[in-house]
Amino acid sequence: MARRIFSQAGDRIETKDPVIVSRYRGITRLNHWVTAISLILLLLSGMALFDPALYFLTGLFGGGQTTRWIHPFIGVLLFFSFLLLFLQMWRLNLPRPEDTTWVANIGDLVTGNEESLPELGKYNAGQKLVFWAMAGLIVILIGTGIMIWQEYFPDIVSIPARRIAVLVHAIAAVLIILVFIMHVYAAIWTRGTIRAMTRGTVTGGWAWKHHRKWLRELAGREGKGPAE
Repeated sequence: MARRIFSQAGDRIETKDPVIVSRYRGITRLNHWVTAISLILLLLSGMALFDPALYFLTGLFGGGQTTRWIHPFIGVLLFFSFLLLFLQMWRLNLPRPEDTTWVANIGDLVTGNEESLPELGKYNAGQKLVFWAMAGLIVILIGTGIMIWQEYFPDIVSIPARRIAVLVHAIAAVLIILVFIMHVYAAIWTRGTIRAMTRGTVTGGWAWKHHRKWLRELAGREGKGPAE
């Protein structure tokens, strides 16, 4: 089946060969999976410590003491892993005029009528929302986590402040879990998206349908690698 791609001049070209577009380099994909796995481990260990009914989850980490010890260290790993992603991607996730139109016509996305939506860069408004929500919540989690990490920071805050930090930490954890679920669901729902973080590539048809502006930008800088 013929695929539509763009030349540097922006003209449509028909080709019978599948068009493969590079979307993420290997280091970016590795960084992404370290972040994702860290978040899952934090979810499991945090739930184990949150309620006695979930204490059995400590068995995944070698017991209660080990779980309590390793949980904050995984949190530190998550912070620095996401920090690397943030430094690579924050510019690409800044709001653009087309994002407002995209949100206003979100119904067309749900019904599969994306032809009526504006051309998008590398990320749509939903992806940008996830990115900034993750960034903010991770900062809150690491900040409150340090406040309640008594092994290394026993006197950094008063006891009342520590109790408030525990509450804020728990609320931020619930919110980041919801954001993570939304992120995973969107990746599965939009066919071809997971391939970008497993193989590092997407098909030309996927790029044309979902991120046409980004595809045009790639065509305009032939010979250069993909933006992170």
